[in-house]
Amino acid sequence: MTLSYRQPGVVLADRRFSVPLDHDDPAGERIEVFAREAVSASRGGADRPWLVYLQGGPGFGATRFNGSESWLDRALQDFRVLLVDQRGTGSSTPANRQTLPLRGGPREQADYLAHFRADSIIRDCEAIRPEVTGGAPWTVLGQSFGGFCATHYLSAAPEGLATALITGGLPTLDGHADDVYRAAYPRMERKTAAHYARYPQDVERARRIAAHLAEHEPVLNGGYKLTAQAFQSLGMLLGTGDGSHRLHYLLEDAFVRTPAGPALSDAFQENVQAALSYAGNPLFAVLHEAIYGQGERPIAWSAERMRTEFPQFDAEKTLAGDAPLLFTGEAVQRWMFDSDPALRPLRDTADLLAERTDWPRLYDTERLAANEVPVAAAVYHDDMYVDTEHSLRTARAIRGLRTWVTDEFEHDGLRVGGPRVLDRLLALTRGEA
Repeated sequence: MTLSYRQPGVVLADRRFSVPLDHDDPAGERIEVFAREAVSASRGGADRPWLVYLQGGPGFGATRFNGSESWLDRALQDFRVLLVDQRGTGSSTPANRQTLPLRGGPREQADYLAHFRADSIIRDCEAIRPEVTGGAPWTVLGQSFGGFCATHYLSAAPEGLATALITGGLPTLDGHADDVYRAAYPRMERKTAAHYARYPQDVERARRIAAHLAEHEPVLNGGYKLTAQAFQSLGMLLGTGDGSHRLHYLLEDAFVRTPAGPALSDAFQENVQAALSYAGNPLFAVLHEAIYGQGERPIAWSAERMRTEFPQFDAEKTLAGDAPLLFTGEAVQRWMFDSDPALRPLRDTADLLAERTDWPRLYDTERLAANEVPVAAAVYHDDMYVDTEHSLRTARAIRGLRTWVTDEFEHDGLRVGGPRVLDRLLALTRGEA
């Protein structure tokens, strides 16, 4: 029996499904996938088609809404919604430093996590769809990495889809991770320049903080080792609509006077730890580059290797001169598994995933070229997290896909402008825009 409960404007029900760990071995080990069903409290939902939501990441569970807020309110006008925690995230058999040792050592953990990419996530969706919809196709809404999953869905099981909606998540179909990160560093540089143009006082503040860290390298209260390189990775904030402002406010009160001289304030250190720690979503770091793996070429810590092609990001060289310190973002690097206590136990596991050479192909370009599923994608102009040119190239490769290219939002457009974003995508798939 499924228990339903209420929040403002919405009736919710928690659902759990048993799926194979390895869908090619359906008689083998099984794991649990959690999903939250949502219907409108005023409109009901029994006669409405289903929309399944796939969160960005990898490594994040589905959004925990407070009632029918943001895009969910718009979706419930037309659909009943299934908010899926992708395997390993949220309440779906969580995978982290606490649980993964149950698998054995790093080799066993890496082999286990190889089943946690988009291909397995979509096979989970197809396994649970008959139980949820009675076999009818449903609409998928994929945000960021959820859009990567939706693109795989179109490639692998289009018969399960009535419509596909993608926001900030059209992946490169055949590019290696090196191509992804070689394109990413110039975007990071542009985002940093835009931040300093908005807040020129932050140029000196960032250099002062980085110089202090280069000399002291403090260990924060939660155990995070804060190096200058780790400080630069706060640039992850710059890919969101309010991220530049958040970074500015973080920097402005970094130092306090103490009897021993200037020191980084407790408040600054606490806020930095919250921004940088992967304790709540470790799979984002562990699988971040593996989501691009296709074929025999290893990922081999791509973002860290590609960084050497852009010496302007070297903090030591920057501090030796007078250039502004550049921030980084959307780049998981091996040193993070030394700095972050939530990741340290998973370092060897991450190394094995980085060396892996047997990744299956994720996208069938011939099938995408013959696509018949109505599909629309929001592409955010100069998106820091997903390269715009890669997205548009993929859009051209998927038959019938309609794009909405906009600079009104950053990568978090679905969160910030959810009803309008969803409305536009639905209109595109229905021929109304």
